[in-house]
Amino acid sequence: MKSKNLSEKILRSVKSKGFKYIELPSVIEANHIVQRSGENFRKFMFSFTDINGKELCLRPDLTIASCLRYLEGNFKGKEKIFYSGQAYRKVERKKDKIIRNQIGFEILGSKNEKKDDNEIITASLKILQNIQYSSGILTIGNIEIFNLLISKLDIPKRWKLRLSRHFWREEYFKDLLKRLETNADIDPTIVEVDKKRYLNLLKENPETMIAGRSVGEILKRFNAKIKDPRQANRGKKVSKIINSFLKIKCPINKAAEVLNNFFKSNRINLAVDQKYFPISHNKISKLNVVFDASFGRQQEYYTGLVFKIDIKSKSKNISIISGGRYDKLISDLGSKNQVAAVGAALNLNCQ
Repeated sequence: MKSKNLSEKILRSVKSKGFKYIELPSVIEANHIVQRSGENFRKFMFSFTDINGKELCLRPDLTIASCLRYLEGNFKGKEKIFYSGQAYRKVERKKDKIIRNQIGFEILGSKNEKKDDNEIITASLKILQNIQYSSGILTIGNIEIFNLLISKLDIPKRWKLRLSRHFWREEYFKDLLKRLETNADIDPTIVEVDKKRYLNLLKENPETMIAGRSVGEILKRFNAKIKDPRQANRGKKVSKIINSFLKIKCPINKAAEVLNNFFKSNRINLAVDQKYFPISHNKISKLNVVFDASFGRQQEYYTGLVFKIDIKSKSKNISIISGGRYDKLISDLGSKNQVAAVGAALNLNCQ
């Protein structure tokens, strides 16, 4: 998989689909990564301080480096780009690789999202023609459908935001559902304590900082929580609906039917058209195509379509290509306007 000839064939394959090759900086400002992934991610970064005191790091993610280029270059409108290079990230397991070799391709700033989604998957399938494999699976998910479901559930707004924000943190998300199911966060004693704290904080200067937040921010949160309590009998029902949704997995041509039956049986005012999905064929070449409602939790920045291609080659199961839509990433990095973005990356490390 690492051979130079194969990499060149793949790059030519992507270029033939109309993508323009670009170079990406190997070093970027560390705060861009921390802003997106939080302080906990800092331990995985290879960072250093320059002579002016600015914290820099080796790029741990090519997608963020590409989006920073679009933002800082003040690009406007549609760009179809591809790039190759290495991402650097400290690892917790010895068997994981510090340096990841990738080829990435993206469509940024376009207005035709469904067409672009299809084009990214088509380019991925074109790449596969250069790789020998016996069989495989193309898994498709969609974060937008999950967020639409959450928006329709009968729970307070703060819970909707919490569940949507932490969907990508799988273990923590499970803990949230347990709290939702057991109503642990609405213990009457805790509510009364919250009210007392709220009344005491009203006497404080709203600009005073407590654990990194101002008193004003804490009061705003308390106020919302006190005025918008969750009824105890709803938590278990909502948790069950979410868990049932995340178990949905079916051939892609049945995705709309299965989802709509689920929405109808749970009295949720949603409907999905099969045309919503970029593919409706259950078999493409040697790939089985499936929809998986729980898929898409690898990266925090995904917002819509997510997909991956796993292949079997020389008796090994390999996750070879993955990608999706990240429409909020460029605005999160500093753009005043939201920029549509979808892309994928080929993993050249696997063999």
